[in-house]
Amino acid sequence: MPNHVHLLLSEPKRHTLSATLNVLKAETSKHLKGDRKQFWQVRYYDFSVLTTGKQREKLRYIHRNPVVRGLVEKPEDWQWSSYRH
Repeated sequence: MPNHVHLLLSEPKRHTLSATLNVLKAETSKHLKGDRKQFWQVRYYDFSVLTTGKQREKLRYIHRNPVVRGLVEKPEDWQWSSYRH
């Protein structure tokens, strides 16, 4: 998405989700340095997915989001989507 990202992750085994996301943000920010003043928002929104049904629902939402936004016609057309996997 042009202004946000969706991640569906399992809880990291060695560190907290917060620490893992901090590393992700730090590493990607290094690569984007100079492109923008700030790429990531300070906070993130998390939602615990506890059932297979909820996992399917969230994954379907993530894959359909670019279509609903009018960015592509089909989920598989979104360049950064995991849909094809």
